[in-house]
Amino acid sequence: MLVLGLLFSCESTELDLTENPNLLDQEEVSADFLLNSAQLDFARLIGGINGLGDIGAELTRIHYMSGRQYNQNYSADSFNNEWRMAYSQILSDLNRLYPLAEEGDLHYHTGIGRTLEAFIIVTLVDFFGDIPYTETLQGLDNFNPALNTGEEIYATALRLLTEAETAFNVDPKPIFQPEFDLFYGIKSDSDIDIEAWIKAINSIRIKIYAQTRLVDPDAAGKINTIIDSGNYISDSSEDFQFRWGANLANPNTRSPQYTASYINTGAAEYMSNGLMNYMMSDKVGNASATFEEMDPRIRYYFYRQNATTPGAAGARPNQQRLSCSVESPPPHYVAGGFNFCNLPNGYWGRDHGDDDGIPPDGLLRTVWGVYPFGGRFDDNTFEEVDQGIGGGGAGITPVFLSSTIDFIRAELAMVAENTVDARTFMLAGIAKSFTKVRSFGTLDTSADLSTSAPPSDDADYMAEVGELFDAADTNGKWNILANEFFVTLFGNGIDAYNFYRRVGAPFDLQPNLEPNPGAFIRSHFYPGNLANNNSNVTQKSGVTDRVFWDTNPETGFPIAN
Repeated sequence: MLVLGLLFSCESTELDLTENPNLLDQEEVSADFLLNSAQLDFARLIGGINGLGDIGAELTRIHYMSGRQYNQNYSADSFNNEWRMAYSQILSDLNRLYPLAEEGDLHYHTGIGRTLEAFIIVTLVDFFGDIPYTETLQGLDNFNPALNTGEEIYATALRLLTEAETAFNVDPKPIFQPEFDLFYGIKSDSDIDIEAWIKAINSIRIKIYAQTRLVDPDAAGKINTIIDSGNYISDSSEDFQFRWGANLANPNTRSPQYTASYINTGAAEYMSNGLMNYMMSDKVGNASATFEEMDPRIRYYFYRQNATTPGAAGARPNQQRLSCSVESPPPHYVAGGFNFCNLPNGYWGRDHGDDDGIPPDGLLRTVWGVYPFGGRFDDNTFEEVDQGIGGGGAGITPVFLSSTIDFIRAELAMVAENTVDARTFMLAGIAKSFTKVRSFGTLDTSADLSTSAPPSDDADYMAEVGELFDAADTNGKWNILANEFFVTLFGNGIDAYNFYRRVGAPFDLQPNLEPNPGAFIRSHFYPGNLANNNSNVTQKSGVTDRVFWDTNPETGFPIAN
């Protein structure tokens, strides 16, 4: 906690950016200032409300999506803020950092910067396809940077990671190191954690190779080479994540989701009925009777402000508070056997694509729990949310987790028709998720953790998943693997969005309420500010353009859409 306090005291002194660092002269900014500014904006780009992680999660039903038409829900103007943050803030800060780092032999500053840059440009390709890069950040010299292909950007990202690793391995180590590292912190000897950063670099390489699996026949071999080295994120203690603080103001260091929803007017967002229903009921009444309970993580993911949901079993409908509670489910929900509108026991969310107006339900609907954003653990108190309660917002933005690598290995094993290894890796990923999520319970010091599912439930849950996996055919195995993977990705759906386009599973995701919602988004419209102001960029005609690594059918895919 002392280290955490020191990290955010940095924000109060250096990252209270009342002055935009990009408006300061080069001699007026320090390398530490630029690095920490880039780190903080990186966390907001990935983990902010409507950030890239949130959008990926909405598309894959991990979070709630509010629009009935995909191409209208994520219009060109939807991404102006994220684009500005990526280019005008993060990449601009890093572009100014590198000369200072080179001049001062600040190799570790360079290493962190190159790592973040690689992750950002790869993610932008994953969302938009070809992007401007080589000719960007040239100021008055070029207002219309040309696009680089996705393949070029991916190759550049791998080069940046090599440069980052070289910077971290410099000998002797730099005299001046970053004063604060907002991801891995500062060790007791005042050094940054070089070993953790190198593991993050190798793990991002694994991510890149996995995403290119369909266009690179050597991808699996490249991943296995890294796995064989052992030098990657293999334990939740090494996870690549940004930890927020609990300070309310001057500066506000709390997670964005907590800041928006833990206020006296209540939750700002709805939770996904699709995910809550899966966690509540998927292991109940199926072909295996080993485990007949809710997912043990559900009390950590979601906090219920109310014990009932209108129209659910034992509760009266209420048109004013939940309009769909007096409506009939659409025919395609009935035909597919999908849950509609409400869930029992106060799990109050919304279905995928529900665009109804917002009633005064902020202090009734289910809200973010203690994991990952530092909200409240659900111990059946059913109290209204407010500032400061629960974990106080001192949660995380998960960026890339050890459990994700296990699921990538499971994916590769499935492709190789090695279902035994796929099962092993899948269960390893679930186990790591359980361990990580349970560790967040202590953030909420007021919680009665005795209401948490006993640890034995974790083992029983995994035993049932293994039994269901063994009994399933190939598509069924993919479906189980994908659904379980998506549960572990709560809080950041970038890897879910990529997996969904790469594999096409799960096949049984909750559909949009609209029976004809349009084509699923294979890549997004370019931000309006880019397409309208850059003569080298032509706006896409729709959202079916595939990124370079997506070779799946252009239509009729993914199946659940």
